[in-house]
Amino acid sequence: MASFELIGNLKVKQDTQVVSDKFSKREFVLTTDTSTQYPQYISLQLTQDKCSLLDSFNVGEELKVSFNLRGREWNNPTKGVQYFNSLEAWRIERASNASPAPQAAPSHVATPSNSASDVISSNPVVDDLPF
Repeated sequence: MASFELIGNLKVKQDTQVVSDKFSKREFVLTTDTSTQYPQYISLQLTQDKCSLLDSFNVGEELKVSFNLRGREWNNPTKGVQYFNSLEAWRIERASNASPAPQAAPSHVATPSNSASDVISSNPVVDDLPF
């Protein structure tokens, strides 16, 4: 599983939700691309013992969040198989304290921390989409 990083301003900070006696989660929203006409609002979550990571940060602060992309399948008895994705944060720090990001991609773009050789195959990708 690849790890990603995202830098943005903390827009929403929700309270921890206790889903069951074995599972709790805390959702929050980062705003990226604030200098464009269409800012992006990225919803992430913390789970279990990581829920407290957000306690020391305030709405409006610029944060650097490390997260994993998670996906799961669920067989809904009435709708059939459904798929869900989540961005599960595991580290949060103030962007001003973060080490400078490599200049290969803008800081507001989520980039995998794995090396390119782990992700790119030797087979070329044929782009046959009409747009």
